[in-house]
Amino acid sequence: MYAIIQTGGKQYKVQVGDEVLVEKLDAEIGTEVTMDVLLVADGETVTVGKPVVEGVKATAKVLEHGKGKKVIVFKYKPKKNIRKKRGHRQPFTKVEITAIG
Repeated sequence: MYAIIQTGGKQYKVQVGDEVLVEKLDAEIGTEVTMDVLLVADGETVTVGKPVVEGVKATAKVLEHGKGKKVIVFKYKPKKNIRKKRGHRQPFTKVEITAIG
């Protein structure tokens, strides 16, 4: 059984027991959060929501918060002596899917 969940403007394919890095959530470590389910598939049947599946939620436990790897943003204009170098680290939350349904 798997589901497509939506959080932080992105969609993830998850199963029970999966650990997923999602956009930063405003929740303490160890708490349970619920997420909207867009699609549920369990063997034979596939249920697609409009836009979400009614009565089905995905429950996840917050494991940790952190920042991703640094991405270098370098802007350069030739012949103008313009160079800008910036770094960016995207914050994330690591969650474990505990239940779907």
